[in-house]
Amino acid sequence: MRTAYSVETVRAAERELLARLPEGTLMHRAAAGLAAACAGLLGAGPGPRTGPGSTRRGRVSGARVVLLVGSGDNGGDALYAGARLARRGAAVTALLLAPDRAHAGGTAALRAAGGRLVEATGLDAGSNPAAGPGDGAADRADGGRADGARTGRRDDHPALRAVARADLVLDGIVGIGGRGGLRPDAAHLARAVAEAGVPVVAVDLPSGVDADTGEVRGAAVRATATVAFGTYKPGLLIDPAAEHAGAPRLVDIGLGPWLPPVPDVEALQHADVAAVLPRPAAESDKYRRGVVGVVAGSARYPGAAVLAVAGALRGGAGAVRYVGPAADAVIARFPETLVSAGPPGKAGRVQAWVVGPGVGDDADARRALADVLASDVPVLVDADALRLLPPDGVRARTAATLLTPHAGEAAALLGRSREEVEAGRLAAVRELATKTGATVLLKGSTTLVAGPATGPDAEPVRVNPTGTGWLATAGSGDVLSGLTGALLATGLDARTAASAGAYLHGLAARHAAATPGRPGAPITASEVAGALDAAWRDVAAAG
Repeated sequence: MRTAYSVETVRAAERELLARLPEGTLMHRAAAGLAAACAGLLGAGPGPRTGPGSTRRGRVSGARVVLLVGSGDNGGDALYAGARLARRGAAVTALLLAPDRAHAGGTAALRAAGGRLVEATGLDAGSNPAAGPGDGAADRADGGRADGARTGRRDDHPALRAVARADLVLDGIVGIGGRGGLRPDAAHLARAVAEAGVPVVAVDLPSGVDADTGEVRGAAVRATATVAFGTYKPGLLIDPAAEHAGAPRLVDIGLGPWLPPVPDVEALQHADVAAVLPRPAAESDKYRRGVVGVVAGSARYPGAAVLAVAGALRGGAGAVRYVGPAADAVIARFPETLVSAGPPGKAGRVQAWVVGPGVGDDADARRALADVLASDVPVLVDADALRLLPPDGVRARTAATLLTPHAGEAAALLGRSREEVEAGRLAAVRELATKTGATVLLKGSTTLVAGPATGPDAEPVRVNPTGTGWLATAGSGDVLSGLTGALLATGLDARTAASAGAYLHGLAARHAAATPGRPGAPITASEVAGALDAAWRDVAAAG
């Protein structure tokens, strides 16, 4: 399981560790891990750089490495890592965004290893920086004037020329305490790096993203990989910041003993999901395995019922009961389904209900929802039923309730705009769970699961690491609801069922998108449902 901790928690752990180590030890540990990751990335590709847009990889020696250096410890980490790469033969140039406040020990180490220091100020104005102290000869091309002074053009600035020639860039502009977007010079450099198409390794966190929330409030660096020190931070796992982080890699610097046992955020892996998947015993029957009831579909949307039942049949329960007007369509596709005309309360025994996909908003839908909410079994509420929820209808229930909104539905429940929810997904899922007293699965590019407990009893928000952009297709949410409802019926608690359901659903989408003969092609919700058995087997094998 991947775990992530808030900035405040990380800072407290760092203070405990620093008090027990010689000065500078922690930064050198971080720099060693960072340099190793950079060397691995440089060694991962073929051939020397031969022209614009190409990359010299395959070795460290001779590679051109550029460091984007701010005034904090992240800049120091980058400088020390750069010194290590320079000692291995890389040509390392540090672009100092705050020359007077750059880490003194790091700049001295890089200079001693043969690296260059270039001031990266005045980029928007096209002004010319002076060479770093003691490094004038390295930064001057015409016997006295600093690079860029001849034309005054911004694209002739030595910092931008260094970026254009780079084989690898290290982003050490801002640390985990940064808030808001990048300042103008840093933003200019970030744009230049993106335009050059050069691989970027972020130091602990991409500059310009919020470490705690995953929000991106302005210009930010987009990394190929992020080397996290000691622990992941929530922003590395949650969009929109996670999209900027590339592939996250963890470097152990010794923080573990000083981090609390309960993280702020966690992400399940195969083995974690395998450990909770229901497995029938020899004495099991369909009722002991669990029966899930599905209230879905309407005359207008019969397909929603078919898709929800498709997901439910592959969720490990012993039987699926369907209640609604799309019984003929369901039976035609899945004759093993137990159908009923309703109401839900008279359909027969169930261990969990799914209500909402495609039910509409008429009187029948409202009565069905009220009937389901009045039951004493776990209930998953999705889609149309989310819009029909009574204000206190969930909090008054004694059994577990799981809400599965997308950003637009969550926004309506919170009285906010969709854009606010998408920009601050972590805050939104926590707020909605607290407000309703339910477990919430917030669907999206990063699916999040939060429980209603707060304070000392609060559990980590779970981040789903599986999925693909092709999963954004009509009906995929119906499949997820049925699948997760079936997991509820097997006896999993709401948080575990939601986490496992999202994981299997995302993995099934990857399987569907990788179908032989059409890898990477668009997929349908029916194909996702059809791939759930492959996803289940894939995960179960890890157990």
